[in-house]
Amino acid sequence: MANTYKLIEAKTLSTSTASITFSSIPQTYTDLKLVMSVRDTITGTGNAWQAFDIYFNGSNTNLSGKVVYGTGASAASTNAAYGQGNEGSTTANTFSNNEVYIPNYTSANYKSFSADQVTENNATSALIYPFAGLWSSTSAITSITCSSLGTAFATNSTFYLYGISNS
Repeated sequence: MANTYKLIEAKTLSTSTASITFSSIPQTYTDLKLVMSVRDTITGTGNAWQAFDIYFNGSNTNLSGKVVYGTGASAASTNAAYGQGNEGSTTANTFSNNEVYIPNYTSANYKSFSADQVTENNATSALIYPFAGLWSSTSAITSITCSSLGTAFATNSTFYLYGISNS
């Protein structure tokens, strides 16, 4: 089966912003893919990264996930359902890379999703953060929000939402 990707919407921040939302997502695709390059303006957290929420249809409830991550110094696992961006004090003009894949986003079943995320830093500490998540809702996904848990997403952070048709 061939996969056909179509850009639904792209957002490049011209100013720092606390959250972004993709709304009115068409219900005509099989799957969704969210690709992000993110930096947060917060500094002084002691990490090279800053988490941000990813949630659906305006609700940050009924989300769960499992992550196995490594920091360059250690590895661990935990429950999680969020993205990771570079913290503001990391290497200048350096952004994290994040991809979130959401299959069957229009189905009447719970929505599983997976993410691959890495922060970048010219130092000993950076983060690789793959996770598997579940949104326990039978509603079709019509909007996706990314919301900073630090201060705000930095200028030039990018967010791309693709629709994927399996045909």
